[in-house]
Parts: sequence; C-alpha cells; structure tokens
Amino acid sequence: MENMINLTIDGVAVSVPAGSTVLEAARAANINIPTLCYLKDVQQIGACRLCLVEIEKQRGLPAACVMPVAEGMIVRTNTPKLREQRKINLELLLASHNRECTSCVRSENCELQALCREYGVKEYPYDGAKKDTSIDLLSPSVVRDNSKCINCRRCVAACNNVQEIGAIGVSNRGFKTVIGPIYGRSLADTSCVNCGQCITACPVGALHEKESIDEVWEALGDESKYVVVQPAPAVRASIGEEFGMEMGVAQTGRLVAALRRLGFNKVFDTNFGADLTIIEEGTELIQRLGDKNAVLPMITSCSPGWVTYCEKFYPEFIPNLSSCKSPHEMEGAMVKTYFAEKMGIDPKSIVVVSVMPCVAKKYEADRPELANDGMKDVDIVITVRELARMIKQAGIDFARLPEEKFDAMLGESTGAADIFGATGGVMEAALRTVYEKVTGNTLDKVDFTEVRGTTGVKEATIDLNGTKVNVAVAHGTANAKKVLEAVKSGEKTYHFIEVMCCPGGCVTGGGQPIVSSKDLQYIDLKAVRAKALYNEDAGKKLRKSHENPEIKAIYENFLGEPGGHKAHHLLHTTYSAKTKYEV
Repeated sequence: MENMINLTIDGVAVSVPAGSTVLEAARAANINIPTLCYLKDVQQIGACRLCLVEIEKQRGLPAACVMPVAEGMIVRTNTPKLREQRKINLELLLASHNRECTSCVRSENCELQALCREYGVKEYPYDGAKKDTSIDLLSPSVVRDNSKCINCRRCVAACNNVQEIGAIGVSNRGFKTVIGPIYGRSLADTSCVNCGQCITACPVGALHEKESIDEVWEALGDESKYVVVQPAPAVRASIGEEFGMEMGVAQTGRLVAALRRLGFNKVFDTNFGADLTIIEEGTELIQRLGDKNAVLPMITSCSPGWVTYCEKFYPEFIPNLSSCKSPHEMEGAMVKTYFAEKMGIDPKSIVVVSVMPCVAKKYEADRPELANDGMKDVDIVITVRELARMIKQAGIDFARLPEEKFDAMLGESTGAADIFGATGGVMEAALRTVYEKVTGNTLDKVDFTEVRGTTGVKEATIDLNGTKVNVAVAHGTANAKKVLEAVKSGEKTYHFIEVMCCPGGCVTGGGQPIVSSKDLQYIDLKAVRAKALYNEDAGKKLRKSHENPEIKAIYENFLGEPGGHKAHHLLHTTYSAKTKYEV
C-alpha cells in the first residue's frame, strides 16, 4: 500500500502520499495557495515566494511548492502575516515591471494582475528602475517583451524540461537577471521551433504571438480582395473558452457563424484539408510499404513545429518525413486552384486566412516551399486568441450566435478529420483509410483506441491482411526525441510514426486560449479538449476520410489519382536541414 502522510492545513485534516509537497496537499483539500512560478508537472522552484505558508514549530515562511509534507505537520495558509508578506512580494515584483496593463495583450488574463487584485495592491511603494524595454520582434511567431518579465522561469522550464529545445535560458543574477536566448540573440536566431509553449506557460505578457489581426481587417476591408477563412480542427474545441463557455465542448456551428459575421466571403473548413491529407498521406504510406527500397519509417508532417525540430535537430530523418503539406496548406492550395477555377475568380485576388491553434503555423505559411506559381498557399495565420479578439472587436455575442454550417465545395469533412487536433488523431485517421485500402475490407470498428490518450509515446501493431505494421505516436518534442533515438539505435522498428510538436497535440498548441496555472491544477487540459474532438468524430455519419463526397469530387474533377502528378505538384513539398543557431 502507498505510504500516506497525515497533516492539518487550516484546520482541515489531509492525507496525501509520502513525497507530496504542502502545495499539493493543499490542492488535494481544495485549499488555494497562490503561485506564480509554479507550474504543475513542469516547474516547482519556490522562486516567486508567493506560496509562503506558516508551519507550526518551524522558523521562517517556507515555500509550499517545494516543502515536503511530514506526519503531523500543522500548516496555516491564510494569516495576517502571510497576506501582508504576499502583498509586499507582489509590490516588489511590480517595482520593475512594465505596468502598461490596459494595452497589454494579457490584460484581464494575467496571473500577476489577478493576484494584485486579490491582495489589494493599489500603490507602488517600491517603484524603482525598470527592466530592459527592448522587444524582440524578429521571430515570425513569438514576440518577447522583457519589460514585462517577472523572472518566474516558467517559459524556461517549458522550453527546456518539456520540449527539451533549450532556446530560452537565464543569464546574469539579481536585478540584472535576463530570461531569453543566450548572448542576447533573437529567438529567430536560435533553436526555437516556434511551438509557442513558452507563451502558454508565461503568466504575464512577456511572451505572446506575433499578431496579424490588422492584416486580416485590412483584407476584409479591401473590396478588390476575395477573403476566405478556414479554422483548424482544434479551434472548435477551444474557442468557446474565450467567451466563458464550458471547456471541452466543441462550438463548431457558432464558430462558423462568427466567421461569417466578420465578413469573410467564404467560410471553409481545414477539416476538409485534413481529409485530403489522409488520402495523400495514406497513399504515400501504402506506396512506401510496398517498395523495399523506400525510406521507413514514414513520419507525419502535419505539425510545423515538429518539421522545424526535425530540420534543426534530426536532419537525418528528413527523408522519413511525409512529403504531404499540412491540412491548412493543402486547403489553401485548393482554394487558389480548384475553387478559383470553379468560381471564375482570379487566384491573385484571393486571400486565404487560417485560424490555427498554433503559432508555428505563422512561420509555416511563410515557407517558400509552400507556394504555387509564386502565390503562397496561405496568406495570413491567426491564432484562436487573435480570432477571439476580432470577434470581440466586432461586437459579436459569440455565446448567443446560432449554429451555422461551413460553405460547400471545401467545407465537408468526416470524423477522421476532427481528431487531427488530438495526439494520435492523425495516426488513427490514417489507419482507418489505409486499412480499408490495403485489405479491401470494411472497417466496422473505426476507433483505434491503442493510439489515443496522453501517454507520451504510444505504440501499436496493426494487422493489414497478414502484413504487420508497427506504429508509434509521440507528442511534445522531448517524446519525439525518445522515439527517434530508439529508431537510430535499432532498439525500435516502426513503419509509421505520428509526431505532434505540442504536448497533447494541437488542442494545447501555442495559439490556444491560455489557462491559468491555478486552474491547471484541477484539469487535464489535453484530455478535456481532446474529448470535444472525439465527440465530434463520434457524432459524424461519415468517419473515414475516403468517404468524404467532396474529396471524391475533387479527385474526379480536378486532381486525378491520389499521389498522381497534379496532386503531387499542388499538395506535396520538400524540406531541408537548418542550423540551430544562425551565425
């Protein structure tokens, strides 16, 4: 049996496993202790000194996040002394902080701001010298504003401990401490893969996405432009959170209605692009499996952060990458070719806007490899957070919108496309199609539960009429590293690997709504948002990509055979090795 420790917190008897911290014990008893530097399962360093507690018969005020529990311990979390000390610590943080809160992207969703309200901070008694006010704007995806940094190191932990990339670190000591890349470099000149996990880890406005809202408004206001929008699968799983709606419930119909009211000429669905991706990727996998000289394992290429990670950290695996473009890039290519041709629209007048759960998509859209005839497949990428700001700017009451449907031609999708946003979803969607194409049998049970869930690395063996196919799923680049190293050493033999750059997949991408560290103590964000997508999938009549009637039509009327010359020209690409640090 697990060894349990009994203690008392604010008069409440608590029993927790040995090795727990006082903070964990308090949370187990639904007693809130404020934190700033603490991030569950990511970092506990006691740096911010806000989780201070009083422990009977102990001197000083220890930090609850690093204080282990002991049998019979008596803890107090809410005394006049503690409240006063926490207020002083907040005032000290504000002394060097850029307090232009009204213009800050994190205003009203800032953990520092929220704690200052809770503890009645109304003045700045320790006002002093401010931090460096330079802003790093060179990254295509992430903006760094160190004037708002509070040295909590949560971004450092996310980058180093979760993703194991190491683009951000700590330099100097004391007041001169700087959080950022080494030698004062820009993020653009580092090993950064643009995943944005540093953004979602940051409790303040020191890190945020490079905003493209003004570009979208400008395009919508230009009568010479035909502006098309497409939201990714994971967007419907999270957009409601920005308007106080229940977490884990997809808001697909209201999302469509909101986009239509913003003035877009067409509201298409990246899910269509996801179904298209499965047809092309599945065909590529089948071809590789049937060619003894083909490079295996084949690895998915839907996640731009993962592709960049591969280019920078494991270039020897570039030949393993699927040549397929990601779903929104495929969708963009079809908008500017197939749709433009059918509608008689000059493709040069079309502006394709992608709403993504990911900030790496901003970098991806600018890749020269992802263009046709000198035109980018996707012109502008905005995050879920940016879309929410646009909806609010337009005065749209999202929660009261009616449910509407995507526009036809490039808006139909199957359940297989919905699950693209969760780790394991691309793999499962591909297996549904590949199984039927290879075996000729109808797949009655379409749920490949072996590749679902939030375990860091998942494995399965699929029997395709006697051909055993070994597959693996990894989410987060640290887990991708484990899989790639196992393949390199010969420890593991796979035929097909799915990699998503962000932990949990797109549902917790760097462009998703930011959830406070306080709330993250009580929910598994990856699982809750993924549930919304699996529910969408389960509710669809068609759940296999190759059953999508619009997909069938686009091959019959435009693309020809999957993997054929025209499809390859428009829907596939190449990648190349990149250095971790620019000279």
